[in-house]
Amino acid sequence: MAKNYDNLAKTIIQDVGGIDNINSVVHCATRLRFKLKDEKKVNDDALKDTDGVVTVVKAGGQYQVVIGNEVADVYDAVLKEVGFPGGGQVPDDDGADDDSSFIDKAVALISGIFTDILAPLSAGGIIKGLVVMCASLGWLSKTSGAYQILYAIGDSIFFFLPVFLGFTAARRFHMNQFIGAAIGATLTYPSMVALASSKTILSTLFKGTAFASEVHTTFFGIPVITMNYSSTVLPVIFTVWFASIIDHWAKKWISTVVQMFLVPVATMIIALPVAFIVIGPVMTWVGDVIGAVMQGIYNFSPIVAGILMCALWQVLVIFGVHWGIVAVTTADLAALGYDPILALSCMVCYAQVGVVLAMIKQTKEKKLKETATGAFFSGLFGVTEPAIYGVTLPRRIPFILSCIGGAISGAVIGAFHSVLYMLPSMGIFAIPAYANPKGGSMTPVIGVVIAGVVAFVSGFILQLLFGKKSVDADYNKKQAQKVAEAANEATEVANNPIIAASEGVLHAPADGKIALVFPTGHVVGINTTDGAEVLMHIGMDTVNLQGKGFKTLVQKGQEVKAGDPLVEFNIKEIKAAGYEVATPVVVTNSKKYESINQVDNGTVEVGQEIVTAYNRKRDKDDISKELFVGRSNRC
Repeated sequence: MAKNYDNLAKTIIQDVGGIDNINSVVHCATRLRFKLKDEKKVNDDALKDTDGVVTVVKAGGQYQVVIGNEVADVYDAVLKEVGFPGGGQVPDDDGADDDSSFIDKAVALISGIFTDILAPLSAGGIIKGLVVMCASLGWLSKTSGAYQILYAIGDSIFFFLPVFLGFTAARRFHMNQFIGAAIGATLTYPSMVALASSKTILSTLFKGTAFASEVHTTFFGIPVITMNYSSTVLPVIFTVWFASIIDHWAKKWISTVVQMFLVPVATMIIALPVAFIVIGPVMTWVGDVIGAVMQGIYNFSPIVAGILMCALWQVLVIFGVHWGIVAVTTADLAALGYDPILALSCMVCYAQVGVVLAMIKQTKEKKLKETATGAFFSGLFGVTEPAIYGVTLPRRIPFILSCIGGAISGAVIGAFHSVLYMLPSMGIFAIPAYANPKGGSMTPVIGVVIAGVVAFVSGFILQLLFGKKSVDADYNKKQAQKVAEAANEATEVANNPIIAASEGVLHAPADGKIALVFPTGHVVGINTTDGAEVLMHIGMDTVNLQGKGFKTLVQKGQEVKAGDPLVEFNIKEIKAAGYEVATPVVVTNSKKYESINQVDNGTVEVGQEIVTAYNRKRDKDDISKELFVGRSNRC
């Protein structure tokens, strides 16, 4: 039965400031991306605590609510609630009144252009990669009809990428999307692609420079540097941007009666010749320069490049800047036929997955375990946003450890000189993109597999060794604060004693089983054999010491006898930090008893009574004390 997301959608809408505060909403693989009128109206804390919401992120001029794999269903529920037209395809507000930084706007632009075509890009990459691998392994002949058809299915979106990008870019620049697609189609028109490889050379521009270009044709006498724009990114994006300026200008001057057909005519007949003469060549050269720079870094040391790239990759993902790398990759693929830069990062996700698996093993918090489990399975397929935003990043150390594990994976890929031959998918599905369509050794592909295993194992081990304390740190702090508040309240209400420590050893008050031991060591709970639940909180606000000065001698579930040492603590160190060591001893299930009487307070010896509890169900005159507490020299 399908899950109902209506209540979650209502909660999200309410906490982002209501329907009236929403300009638009779209979604990517894991996040709802809101454009809000006023982010000050958002209730961040409420959203983060909402079941079904992993976390919230402010990036790229957007307010992003991280949902996870169910984002599409939640998105549909949100659209139904807000009542936006067009099935949720609402325009994003990139107007001049937007006070976002230039970087935020650039990131939002790039991510917005690529987001909608990620699914077919990923599908094409997987199909093309598998076909190439089958051919490389001799399982499929390149001359067979099966190979030709399957290769066309996988390669079509990459060859005609300008058409798809023209469509999505037009929406971002607020112009007719089909005009954008037409611009991309013109750039990849078969006769124009063929002209780029024509043997007829009219002249050579910029001869003797790095930008020397052959001229194969002219436009009314103006030399045209013909290039192959299939699979390119920058030429079509900048052409659509230029076309949007013409489009908006034409709408101001052309009568509304004839705008429907004259505006597209004016836009295309001006923008496309300029694209072939100026924009296309310039943007191609820009892509070539970027590719050369990246290649230079890679040539200096693939291993060093891998370490640097992959150590920072997840940081780039957080801020959405990784889309810039994707754009560079497409430029490299067009200019070089391969890409060594993005290739380094494709196994970073498994370092994150390894860290998350270790955290699942380490955590005692139920909600974190559930969130981490879902993030783990998403991460296996390369979708790491739930893991980053909901599990590792809020705890800092695990995120840093995942970056270290990722850096190791990058070093391995660099060492194997593995490069991409097509835009990759995510996770394990990225592996086929490393197979060379022209054939050759499969060693680089094997190196990527090894890098994924190394990343996973590195992340897992690093978290086990260095990340445990950070897993439940906030949870333990909140729980400790609740315990302290409960201890203070119970002490005031129920006549529970407060013992002043002098030797720094906490002893068991009675026979029983350890029910609670905080990692910080300052709180221990015991369920006595007589049924009393006793909580001992060493000092006041000592949770802030994060375990410094405390040494626990027992663990949860351990059987103890009255007088057994439970915790050793350094009184001088605690007092030097500004905290008292007065220790409340609280019967937390006091409602079970008719009365709890303090026998002694202050200085006591081990085995000395300090509190007695009388059962409600028995006559007070006919019952002996049920709880027997002692301390070693005041504790």
